[in-house]
Amino acid sequence: MIKQICNCENCQHQLCARRVPIFSTMDSGEQNRIVSLIIRRLYTKGELIILEGSNLEGLIIINRGQVKVFRDTLEGREQILYIFSEGDFFGEKNLFRNEQATYSVEALEDTNICMIKKSDFQKFLREYPDIGIKIMEELCSRLERLENTIESMGVKNVESRVGSVLFEFAERYGKEHQRGIMIELPLSREGIANYIGLARETVSRKMNLLQDEGIIEMIGNKSVSGNCSVYFKR
Repeated sequence: MIKQICNCENCQHQLCARRVPIFSTMDSGEQNRIVSLIIRRLYTKGELIILEGSNLEGLIIINRGQVKVFRDTLEGREQILYIFSEGDFFGEKNLFRNEQATYSVEALEDTNICMIKKSDFQKFLREYPDIGIKIMEELCSRLERLENTIESMGVKNVESRVGSVLFEFAERYGKEHQRGIMIELPLSREGIANYIGLARETVSRKMNLLQDEGIIEMIGNKSVSGNCSVYFKR
């Protein structure tokens, strides 16, 4: 599906490469070369960026916004695999082999993406092999997070699952606040439930209990503050 193409004004003249950790150590000339390869597209909240089973065109970088990566289970339930935000990337497997997407990707908010076609990126990797190493490092970290999620769903109790996901969100999205750590939650209660393999009612009940115990404070539907970092590490 061809979406609206963003121009540099939509990106506020920022080099997309500077927003991506795997490109951050490159000098300005090298980053400019990466930018010259980029195709920019805009997706609105709720739109599908990738549909499971479709052909991937290349590496996709989140310039602004957030997306969820998910699959539908045999029971017809959505299982969220990852939450990606600014600087994250996906579609990397298609850089090395041709295959269909094994997941779907949906914009959680209005999202600008930057895509680099497979042929262009392969040529770039041959000139800058250190970038390939950085991609492998990020994929190892991503695999570790997925393994932790699977372990959590299999052996951890409800309290530990909720604590683990709050700690993950605190690490990625948390900011220092007078009440502790303020987290802008990237998912709704239902989304969190789909992420850690619980029922929505169970997640809501547990978070309400944590608030009653004074461990967290829920601010509206999308923010949480916590004054107990030990709990977030459970």
